[in-house]
Amino acid sequence: MPTARAISTAVLLSTATLLASSLTACAPTAQERDRQRGTGDTDGTTTDAQALTKLRDQSLNWKPCSAPSPAQGGGEAPAALPDGTRWQCATLRTPLDWKNPSGESMDLALIRARTSAAPDDRIGSLLFNFGGPGGSGVATLPGLAPDYEKLRTRYDLVSFDPRGVGDSSGVRCLDAGLPDEDEIDQTPDDGGDETNALVRFNRETAAACKKNSGDVLPHVGTTQAAQDMDLLRQVLGDDELHYFGISYGTELGGVYAHLFPDHVGRAVLDGVVDPTHDAMEEALAQAGGFQLAFEHFATWCAQQGCTLGADAEDIVDLAVDLEEALDDTPLPTPDGGELDGDALIDAISGALYRQDYWPALRVGLEAAVDDNADVLEDLAEALGQHGRGGDPDDDTTDDPSDETSDETSNEDDAFRAITCDDSSSRYTVADVESRLPDFLEASPLFGPGLAWSALTCDGWPVPGTAQHPEVSAPGAPPVLLVGNTGDPATPYEGAARMAERLGKKVGVELTYEGEGHGAYDSGNTCVQNTVNAYLLNGKLPSPGTVCEAEPLPEGK
Repeated sequence: MPTARAISTAVLLSTATLLASSLTACAPTAQERDRQRGTGDTDGTTTDAQALTKLRDQSLNWKPCSAPSPAQGGGEAPAALPDGTRWQCATLRTPLDWKNPSGESMDLALIRARTSAAPDDRIGSLLFNFGGPGGSGVATLPGLAPDYEKLRTRYDLVSFDPRGVGDSSGVRCLDAGLPDEDEIDQTPDDGGDETNALVRFNRETAAACKKNSGDVLPHVGTTQAAQDMDLLRQVLGDDELHYFGISYGTELGGVYAHLFPDHVGRAVLDGVVDPTHDAMEEALAQAGGFQLAFEHFATWCAQQGCTLGADAEDIVDLAVDLEEALDDTPLPTPDGGELDGDALIDAISGALYRQDYWPALRVGLEAAVDDNADVLEDLAEALGQHGRGGDPDDDTTDDPSDETSDETSNEDDAFRAITCDDSSSRYTVADVESRLPDFLEASPLFGPGLAWSALTCDGWPVPGTAQHPEVSAPGAPPVLLVGNTGDPATPYEGAARMAERLGKKVGVELTYEGEGHGAYDSGNTCVQNTVNAYLLNGKLPSPGTVCEAEPLPEGK
């Protein structure tokens, strides 16, 4: 099911973090920022100061990258870039708990590709977070690097596994006694056994997380990840943090700007999370976002003469009926599995992440109507959990985001841990049932799964931080926010609300009238040129700038 940060096999919950919304309009004091950073006075001030100095003075031991670990998703070692530049990997030592920097430490996995620019032309490092939360930046950046090659003319491209992710003390909730998540109905509708099974699964998963990763769980939230980024900035030798955040990465970037406004460099947030929503509100907004995106697909499908219906309304109704039918009687798949209602929604929502997946979704739905689940199964496998895989028609794709769907990856566990650390909301079955009518109104297709995803943090052993992320950053330099009018996972309205919360003259909006999640990786020339102009030359777009998508070719 879809989520504000990504899609997860657990019908995932949406982003919600850091401080109550009643505080978001207030500029924090220096003391408040020190407290949130973990750098204020404590009983061990001298020891903490010495520990922080040592951390900032550490040297990174960059070496050729090996293959991604199982926790990162596996796969092959990243190949050299076309100009021969080889990827380098290292680890950054950081406090386990930023409130106690002289205590235990942890290592964060890093990756970079250096620029060949002359020293006078080099701007610094450009740090990427591709979303999730839970995705390995070390595994993802090499596969997406061709999209950012223009930026490497003046930046070292850098990414990392945030704390709790991949090789950065990755959270593990594996337990032999747990049922397979695919066996749990994520949209219970019987009022009894299915609901109880979902509740039991979430609570048993939480207990397994505590058992296997209890020392790490309290320290994987977004605030501490932002503090890690500022340490990385200093160790890399940059006066400012130049940053490119996508989806959940926009929340992480907003939190960084709040904590360290004086160190914000050129920052771009693409596919912007709405910082005003609590978890339930964000899930509801997503229901509407995915519904709108599917309606756009259905309109295109009808115009192409597909066999699913005469118009968009017919196609949407067919999909709802098909989901209900598969929930009752799943279709068998060639590998001995089955395509049920949850799997159908996963395949549809994954395909909505990029418009160029629409033709494959059309073929898959037409086949499913004829009782053939093969195409949708292949589509879901090609897209991985997050709709970011390679060409659905290419079984040889080496996109690492496809690799991260491997069952050994800790992405789902990290998603749950970071989400529940950030959000203070702990919803009950009664909470979900009371809001189901709102979700069904927003989307009869996606609404139920997103509503029930609110139970993800039920029984979580660590109290969450707050209902909303705190992103106010008065005095920070401009941050470019890219909003996509057709974005299913982070609806367009989030960019305007992020701009408002960042503060006057901080958030600068760029609108992309297109489809899919995010904008830069859509390949739209206008978006890429505008973002590149800011990151490379410091040139911001004029207020009200709009980039328009090109339609899919006829018959494709």
